[in-house]
Amino acid sequence: MAQSPHHLSIKLDKEYISGLRDIINREIESLSLPKSPSYIYEPISYALAGGGKRLRPILLYLTGEALGVNKEDLKYAGLAVELLHNFTLVHDDIMDQDDVRHGKHTIHKKWDTSTAILAGDGIYVLSLSLISQVNVHPLKVIKTFNDAALMVCEGQAYDKQYENDINISMDDYLVMIEKKTGYLIGLCTELAGILAGKNDKVVQALRLFGNYLGTAFQIQDDLLEIFANEKQMGKSLGSDLTKGKQTILSILAREKNYSEWDELNSNFDDMGESIRKQKLFIKENKIIDKVEKMIHSYIDKAISMLDNVPESCNSSLTQFTDLILTRDH
Repeated sequence: MAQSPHHLSIKLDKEYISGLRDIINREIESLSLPKSPSYIYEPISYALAGGGKRLRPILLYLTGEALGVNKEDLKYAGLAVELLHNFTLVHDDIMDQDDVRHGKHTIHKKWDTSTAILAGDGIYVLSLSLISQVNVHPLKVIKTFNDAALMVCEGQAYDKQYENDINISMDDYLVMIEKKTGYLIGLCTELAGILAGKNDKVVQALRLFGNYLGTAFQIQDDLLEIFANEKQMGKSLGSDLTKGKQTILSILAREKNYSEWDELNSNFDDMGESIRKQKLFIKENKIIDKVEKMIHSYIDKAISMLDNVPESCNSSLTQFTDLILTRDH
């Protein structure tokens, strides 16, 4: 990835972020994948060409560039975290039986479940190969990468375990999303600190910044999953509620009026009408306001971590949190 000598003057507008995304997409396209056996490499290529926001490698790049990380290490680390993220998506889609991702059929829908499982495994192994190519503190980087990967798996385990469990608390939910989403985003800023040779205090602050930001991102995602524009999101919306997922919306709705919310969740004969009634309940009871307040509280926690990191990071990371706050998909 190209590095800018005028980092502190960079304005992280949509055009600049789009440019970084283009760089990352080109690097993904340049990965030399075999053609055979096509049973595994065709769906892997399909998944990696699916697009997406690429927010994780963008965040790693911005942090690493501000800290002076070698551009080759940034490239390998950025590709590795993006492939790790794609691995989780492929397997999550199987478990959740989601048919659309980034506006395209998911792998298990386009091919079959066995193909999707193997493709996901292949993407994960490729991510390990990429992260092993960094030059600075390689063993520490690889251990940190694998630790975060296991946390993401734990988060997904909680997600599945909690389905249709109406006794799940807000604390349970927050632990789940910190592991499922927070740790992977925290990995991006943490790796940048390790690759820059920073001390443990700085690396921990960078990880916590990412963890808090990732938690805010997932809370926001739970809201967008119900209320965003389906075309912009690139997937069908409302499925979390109909599948019994424990999201911040369902937990707050139960706290507001358990019996009414339970009744709304008791009949999904008309899926569209059920989702419409649930959305109306959420709006009328001002649950969205509570969710947005929680998002801002985690953003504030993330920003507070910047007091413990080099000043060169502050501008980019503060602007990045603003991009997260204002996103609509």
